[in-house]
Amino acid sequence: MQGMIKAAVVQAAPQAFDIEATLDRVETGCFQAKAKGAQLVVFPEAFLGGYPKGADFGVRVGMRSDEGRVEFQRYFDGAMEIPSRPFDRLLELVRELDIVLVIGAIERSGRTLYCTALTIDRSGLRAKHRKTMPTAMERVIWGNGDGASVCTTETEAGRVGAAICWENYMPQLRMRLYQENVELYCAPTVDDRDTWIHSMRHIACEGRCFVLSACQYAQRRDYPDDYQCAQGDEPDATLIRGGSCIVDPFGNLLAGPTYDENALLIAELDPAQITRGKFDLDLAGHYSRPDIFAS
Repeated sequence: MQGMIKAAVVQAAPQAFDIEATLDRVETGCFQAKAKGAQLVVFPEAFLGGYPKGADFGVRVGMRSDEGRVEFQRYFDGAMEIPSRPFDRLLELVRELDIVLVIGAIERSGRTLYCTALTIDRSGLRAKHRKTMPTAMERVIWGNGDGASVCTTETEAGRVGAAICWENYMPQLRMRLYQENVELYCAPTVDDRDTWIHSMRHIACEGRCFVLSACQYAQRRDYPDDYQCAQGDEPDATLIRGGSCIVDPFGNLLAGPTYDENALLIAELDPAQITRGKFDLDLAGHYSRPDIFAS
């Protein structure tokens, strides 16, 4: 980071399984963020493609159902391929607005789906991080990413890295990002629990970096009418309640957390805070102990 930047976190929901309708929502969020002066815009986990909250895909131990296979087919059909026309729409949007975009996507590669975080700037796709460890039932529908995609990348907004949802509970993965001098630590998620905010503040303080956590705010109406959902069928039923936030390198909340509504969180980020914070805690520098922690 060369100077003050303005960053935005978009708390919203996709139109589940409808990539084109969701891209309309992405455009709306990005234009609103740009109008506020944002140079970096962060969207939640699985925004492109959707997060199938409450679905079981007909799976029991040792059993799969034909209905579940059909359900997976719909999810697969609504995912994003790279390259593709929907991906080109993202590139065109980023170039038009001249922003850095970090967004969660369900990525279709061959016949496997991955939960992916894309980092895009006007030069194109800068990073594609696939979630290394899907959690619980997510393992039924998503493949595992690998460590090669755990990285940071230099952008005009600063050095960006991404950890998706419960990857943020993996100390070794966080340390990889710290070692690569992450400045803008992006945490797209669907974890809407109160405890998530404590983790985001801890990571910011631990890594002496800015943390931008984007969580979906999704209601039943954001899913198809025939979607089988454990949370019920009332259109106003909340499936994911949000909790997005922006945190400074000392663990102070600059924006959020915001719950139970769509929101655009904006904060000005001063890179000098990173250096000031690392004066007394630099885990990849003077506070490291490779003689103890070497793998």
